[in-house]
Amino acid sequence: MQIKEWTQINHNTQLDVGLLHARFVQHVYPRHSHEYYVISLIAKGRQSFSHKGSKYTTPPGGVILINPEEVHTGEAVDELGFELRSIYPTISHMKMAMSELTGRSQRLPIFTHVRVDDPLAARNILALHKAILGGADVMESESLFIHTLAQLIKRYGGTPSIEQKLGNEKQVIQKARRHIDEHFAEGVSLSLLAQHVSLSPYYLLRAFCAEVGMPPYAYLESVRVQHTQRLIEAGKPLAEIAAEVGYSSQSHMTHRFKKVIGVTPGQYAQQIRDSSA
Repeated sequence: MQIKEWTQINHNTQLDVGLLHARFVQHVYPRHSHEYYVISLIAKGRQSFSHKGSKYTTPPGGVILINPEEVHTGEAVDELGFELRSIYPTISHMKMAMSELTGRSQRLPIFTHVRVDDPLAARNILALHKAILGGADVMESESLFIHTLAQLIKRYGGTPSIEQKLGNEKQVIQKARRHIDEHFAEGVSLSLLAQHVSLSPYYLLRAFCAEVGMPPYAYLESVRVQHTQRLIEAGKPLAEIAAEVGYSSQSHMTHRFKKVIGVTPGQYAQQIRDSSA
């Protein structure tokens, strides 16, 4: 059976970043370069590419890191083809990530490894890619984006990049939690939350995780689900609840609610009715 090729190109306006999700079998990328970075995960199959006079093979789970203006190719190793998930951060994105990582403005990071086998990096890239293409809230996409870039720079960005040490941020994180508690239905971005508590976004992300035990976007999700439960228990229609707690749609609410609670909002409502009968 012939394997079909397909391509999904996306530009996320909130992050101003391009993405590619594709299945290639016969398509061959000629020698070319980009003005932006290329961060790619081979999700399935085996891929091959040339870079600076060397030939590389990328297995499933392998990660490719290409700097701007570096000439490279790309093609399938065999007739089974490969599935590719790529993210294209700009030079500005990477400068921002380097500054967020170290707490000071530094040089432009340059990847020193073009091919890495790093399960953690692969998981980060996959989670980010799926979140953006799946329509995740801006706080989740923003958090995963900055975390993924910072960790790649930390591991493969050339010179050692030391993360800022966390201080005692208990009161600041309590302020951030209160802000989420009060504005959960309006949509809260990581950058605006960081501005509210006078911290950088990446530092806030790390400090919040250390203090609360989960990232701020997961805490936001938890708050929304708790309010959803209360409104269901009060007998409010599910279609009205979704908008009231800040979900983009009822299906989005259903997906998130089931992920946290284990049942859909409809099933939860039925259980409430059955227990009251």
